[in-house]
Amino acid sequence: MRQKNSERNLNHSAAICFSALMAAIVIIMTAYILHIPIGVSSGGYIHLGDAFICLAACLLPQPYALAVGAVGAGVADLLTAPVWAPASVIIKILMTLAFKSDGKILCRRNVIVSVQTVVLTVAGYYLAEVILFSNWKTPLVSVPFNAAQGIGSAVVFIIMGAALDKAGIRSMMNRFLYRN
Repeated sequence: MRQKNSERNLNHSAAICFSALMAAIVIIMTAYILHIPIGVSSGGYIHLGDAFICLAACLLPQPYALAVGAVGAGVADLLTAPVWAPASVIIKILMTLAFKSDGKILCRRNVIVSVQTVVLTVAGYYLAEVILFSNWKTPLVSVPFNAAQGIGSAVVFIIMGAALDKAGIRSMMNRFLYRN
């Protein structure tokens, strides 16, 4: 069976390099820049790293975007709140699955999915807290903070996506990632 031209001609070295760069940005944006701790006992925090995970999901082929989410969020949590690393890896991988990585960054589907990632973030971390603390009520305290993080990241993603679409980043990425 013949593969699609874009899949067959993917420059894997370029994709790995860009993925590593995006994972590093996710780590920095999650662990250090606008890193706002929430909750006394949970160790959770608000950050904008999710915006860059969404962006990576729109710019990279899916396996590479999955790696950006898993490595970026996982390492950031290992540096700041290790108890959350397993949950973050799973949640961030799931976040990247529904994004469309061809065409414009801000296509209708990607905007809808960015809003859905807020629900996934809130539900995922709520479930993780239930498992960690063996309690269904206490984790409800974190829900508004997780929602604020998700909403903030979705807004930043939409703003960045609009700017990058206007700058023509998709065609530049295609030249970078795909061999002619």
